This record gives sequence, structure tokens and C-alpha cells, in this order.
Amino acid sequence: MKSIWIKRVGLALLAVAVVAGFGWALRTRPALVDLAEVTAAPMRVTVREEGMTRVRDVYTVSAPIAGHLTRTVVNEGDLVRANNTVVAAIHPLDPPLIDRRAEAELLASRDAARAGVGVAEIDLQRAQSALKLAEDELARTIKLFGSGFVSESALQRLTNEVDLQKAAVDAAKAVIGLRNAELANAEARLLQPDPADPTGESCCVNLLAPIDGNVLSVMARSEQAVTAGAKIAEIGNVHDLEIAVDLLSTDAVSIAPGTKAEISDWGGDHALHARVRRVDPAAFTKVSALGIEEQRVTVVLDLEDTDVRLGHGYRVFVEMTVWECVRCIQVPIGALFRNGDRWNVFVVDGGRAKQTEIGIGHMNDDTAEVLTGLKPGASVVVHPSDTLVDDGLVERRD
Repeated sequence: MKSIWIKRVGLALLAVAVVAGFGWALRTRPALVDLAEVTAAPMRVTVREEGMTRVRDVYTVSAPIAGHLTRTVVNEGDLVRANNTVVAAIHPLDPPLIDRRAEAELLASRDAARAGVGVAEIDLQRAQSALKLAEDELARTIKLFGSGFVSESALQRLTNEVDLQKAAVDAAKAVIGLRNAELANAEARLLQPDPADPTGESCCVNLLAPIDGNVLSVMARSEQAVTAGAKIAEIGNVHDLEIAVDLLSTDAVSIAPGTKAEISDWGGDHALHARVRRVDPAAFTKVSALGIEEQRVTVVLDLEDTDVRLGHGYRVFVEMTVWECVRCIQVPIGALFRNGDRWNVFVVDGGRAKQTEIGIGHMNDDTAEVLTGLKPGASVVVHPSDTLVDDGLVERRD
């Protein structure tokens, strides 16, 4: 009899254990979540974009005339002095080469010019002879006029004839000068370049540095023929730098002159302070690395701090402060999720997650400003999963 009761008690205990095991297996387990605390602290919203340093005023030295540029003696980084340092020199261009046909034509023109000089000299001799004859005739007439054998009108006619012959001599001399100039022109057109002295001994035009500064780049280094306006070098003061950054037009509307900025990732061990000087009024289209057309606006900043290691065209990252507060309630961005058109978070209280609607103000990459719905010290779920429900059990993940 006793053994039967022991067996019954054992079976009862076994049944209770099985039911308890099923209950344990089917119980609702708390969801493991990551928690973050709502804090009240300083906050700021920034726009971060890659920019480039540049010299504030860059001066381009260009050729004022067409000519033969000698080899540029300055190099990038050289110090130059205003109106003192010679950047480059320009000599006259060499005469062009002459082919056989052009040479024959020029030789014929030269011979014609020489013949013209000869004709002009003969005309001069003829005019001089006629003048001498007229002067002799005038001298005899004057003697006869004194004796009363020649009328006054005849004397006057011979006097005019002498004046005309003098003018003819002067004209013949002028024609000889003209023919000699034509001959010199024809001979000059026959000149060929001298390979031993391509620039010759003629005077050159020296291009001087316009300001005190450094040579930023040299566009024409070798000896060559250049046209008027050809760029030769760029000069600027590397100690007077500004920063240019191209922002998306949607970000540029929140930037105004005077906005504070920090310059980072420029190679130094500390950030540099800067301030926005100008926001360009017009945007331009720029294709991104992904092939997307974007509307960009150039923003120019003045450096309040500087470093001698920075130069022209260096890459930097610019972080401009759009908004900031000394103390405001903020929640991590990862805790937010949308419920319709409203922002919500899961607030953990007593081991349960309460879905709470909140009002959000400014946002940056890490946190969001809380206007309504949360108080400092509250714990919220970060990156809530789709399985998390309102009033569900939760447990902090270790």
C-alpha cells in the first residue's frame, strides 16, 4: 500500500515538472535592447564639406605683345619683389623663312627698287642741269635789263623759270629718298633668321613681378614664341589665404556672412578657426562622383587662425555652425522612428518599453533637439527593431 502512494506522488511531481517546463518554455521573454539616456547639454548643427585654400589675390603675368619668350628663370615658390624681379623677357619674333618662289619675287622687287633709284638719280641730274641753265640765262638777262635791252616781263619770266627748276630739283631729291626707302624695304624682306643668334641683339621687354609674394605656378617655362595675352606665371602672397568651399544650394541657404567655422583635416594637429565672408549669389551645376548633377554654391571664408604650412590649393574640411544652443534637451538620432508623420521613441520604464510621441527641433548627425515629450534622465531604446511593441518587456543588452 505504501509503495502505491509513493508511485502516485512521483507521477504527480513528474506531471507538475512537465507543466512547469512547458510554461517556462512558452513564457514571454524580454527583448534585448540598447539604451541611451536623454541629456541636457550644449548642441550645435553644422554643415561639413570639403574645401580648398587659395591665395586671396592671384596675379597672372602675361605677355603684353607677341614675341619670342626667353626661358623663364623663376620657379614655383620663389620669392619675388614688386617692380624689381624679372619674371620673363620677350624678344622680337624671328623673320619667317623664305621659300624659292618668294625669294625670287623679293629679289625682283629689290632689283626694281634699285632701278627706281637709278632713274630718280638721272631725273635729279636732268633737273640740276635745267636749273643751272635757267640761272645762267637769268644772270645774262639781269645784265641786259640794266642796259635797257630786256623788258621787265622777260626778266620776271626767267625768274619764275629758275624757281620752277629749283622746285624740280627738290622733287627729284625727294623721289631719290623714296626710291632708297623702297630699296631698303625690299632688302629687309630678304633677311633670314640667324640660327646662331635667334633673338639677335635687339632690345627686349622685361616682365616684372606685379607684387611682393611667391611664384605659385609657371605656365610657360621653356623658350618659345608666344602671342599677346599668353599666360606665363601666377604670383600671389601665400600668407594671405582664404578658403573656398562648394556647398549644396540646400545647405547654402542656411549660411550667412559672419557664420563661424572650423577647419579640420588639413594635416595639422589642431583645428583652425574661420568665418564666412561671402556666399555667392548664383549657383552652378556640378556632377558628383556618382554621376548626379548637383546645384552648388561657392562660399568664401576668411581664416582667423593660420599656419605657415598651409599653401595655395591645399585640401581642407570646413565645418560651419548653422545653429547652436548652450543647453537643450537632446536624444540620439538612432532612437527616433516615424509613426505616420510624427517622431516617436521607446521610453523604458520599469522594464517595459513605452512608445512615446515627441516634438523634434534641430538635428545634427548624432543627436536631435527635443521640444516636447521627454525629460532629461529618461532612458530610450536605440535602434529599435521591428518586433518591439508598445508596453513590451525589454532588457538592456550587456
